[in-house]
This record gives sequence, structure tokens and C-alpha cells, in this order.
Amino acid sequence: MSPVQRSGGVLTVVDQDVELSFVSTVPRNLVHRAAICEVFLTDSVKTTDERFVLAAQLPRVHSYYSDQVASRPVYDPLLLTEAVRQAAIFVAHRYLGAPPADKFVYNTSDLRICDPDALAVTELPGHLLLDATLTATKRRGDVVVGLALAVALRVDGVVAGSMDITIQWMPPAVWDGLRDRARAGLDPAHDRAHSLDTRLRAHRVGRLLDPNVVLGRFAATGDTLTANVLVDRSHPALFDHPLDHIPGMLLFEALRQAGALAAYELNGSAPSRLTLVGCRAEFTRFGEFELPTAAHTTLLPAPGPGRTAFALDVRQDDATIARGEVEFAALAWRER
Repeated sequence: MSPVQRSGGVLTVVDQDVELSFVSTVPRNLVHRAAICEVFLTDSVKTTDERFVLAAQLPRVHSYYSDQVASRPVYDPLLLTEAVRQAAIFVAHRYLGAPPADKFVYNTSDLRICDPDALAVTELPGHLLLDATLTATKRRGDVVVGLALAVALRVDGVVAGSMDITIQWMPPAVWDGLRDRARAGLDPAHDRAHSLDTRLRAHRVGRLLDPNVVLGRFAATGDTLTANVLVDRSHPALFDHPLDHIPGMLLFEALRQAGALAAYELNGSAPSRLTLVGCRAEFTRFGEFELPTAAHTTLLPAPGPGRTAFALDVRQDDATIARGEVEFAALAWRER
């Protein structure tokens, strides 16, 4: 794939079989977003039955994704995760026939950043290319109801990393029945299990703004740390529209912040000196607003020089709702 070409105000990427535009976003309903400013995809091309190439514009400044302790502006790896999430939903609707009203479930994802320098913010918004291969589909009879994608990620023509993702979808009536059974016995009067007053200060988890913190009180012992997960349903990015469960992107943030907190508390590494290079997650059941949520973090053997990794288990009432691993790389001294 050749680098992004900028000509006459029309932004395109040209390959032997692909031309993509970065001029405007795709319809927001096709990526399940209410706010246009939260839509990052701009274009797509289907090259074969198994390959889809998509474009996304990365905002240079964003109230959530730009809020990080760093000596230079960089794109948040979780911004790439959100772009891939949008790409998977878009492919399902545009190319695989998922009905507009169907409800989606995020099953798994595995983000790997191979070149953190590729995420540096420059003088223009970043152009993200998502080269997606359809590796599997889930069917109900002859109807596709789920997909798995392997996505190669390039920022401004430079290979930044990759991400695998699996999602599935279902008709609203099936969703309603599933959620009614899951929520039976919950008390809707307790829709905030942990008080937001217990939020940690932002610098403890590598943030600048307290409203972007999703962790509260914590306890650390040995090689483990447990922290309360806070759910602020007024957050404009994590709750772009009303939901009946804790969204996957909030759980991703909980994994990242729990890892950053544990890096300091268990390993003595300041969040400001770390960058996220890996985030794998499996969502095993719906997270409910009414139940206390805790992230249990365990230090893993170092994956390599300058690397720190943690295994995480997010639980409600002793039941796992998400599990995964995060990996951080130490920033070089010139980057601090």
C-alpha cells in the first residue's frame, strides 16, 4: 500500500487496486454512533469476498483519546481499537447484510502495536488504513450473524500494528429476551454500583483529566492488584448513546488503566514512562450497571527487554465479564 497522497484538497490512498477518500465520514448509523464527531471511518472498498480496505481519519485532538501523559502528542492505541470496532460493524452492515436494527455483541479482540513511533501526531490529522481480511463467519442457517477480521493497520503509510476482532449480531427481539433474562432480579434503583467520588487522580493511571478515569479504590499485594471499575454513563465518548450494559470500550480502558496502575504499584514503573503496545480481551458476559465491578490484575513474566505485561480478570459477583492481557513498552529516554 502506497503512502497517503494529498492533492487539491482531495485526500486519497492509491494502490494497484484501491483508492480511498478521507473527505467525509461514513454514515454514523453504520458504525453505531450518535455523534458525527465520534465517527472515524471515511471510506471503504471491497477487493475480494474476503478482503476489505477501509480508511479512517484520526483526530489530532480529542477529549478522551488525546488525554494522556506523554512528552509528545501520539495517537492512543485504543483509538485504533475503536476504528477497528467501527470497521467491523461497517463491514457487517455494508457487505455482509446485517440488518440496520440488529444488535451487536463484541466477543474478542487482540491489538498489537509493532511501531509506537508510527502513532506520532503530526501537523495534519492522521490517515489510518485498515486492511481487513475476513477469516471466519458465523451463520444461522444461510444467514451470516457474526464475523472475524484480521486487520493490518497503517498510519500515514507506516505499518503501526494489527488487530484481530470477532463480533456477532442478532435481531432486537432476540436481544431483548437475552437481556431480560440476564437482568432478572437486578434492582434498577442501584444503577451506579461504585460512587464516582472514589475516582483515582488522573496521573495515577496515565491520564490528565479526572473525568476520563474509570478506576476507583484499589488494593495491591504481592504481584496482584484489585481496583473498582467506575461506570460514568454521562461520559460523551464511552457512552456516545444510551446502552443497557457496560460497553466494551470502557472495559478496554479499565484493562489499560488497571495495567498502568499495577505497573507502578507492583513494578515501580510510572505510567508516564510506558506506552501500550498490546491489548487482548475476551468479553464473556454482559456487564451490568447495578453490580459492583472489579478489575483483578496479575503481573506476568516480562515478555522482553523493557516490556511489562499483566493478566486481567474483570468480575461482577465473582463472575468474569471480561478477561485479557495488556503489554506496555518503556519509552526511550528521548521520548520522555
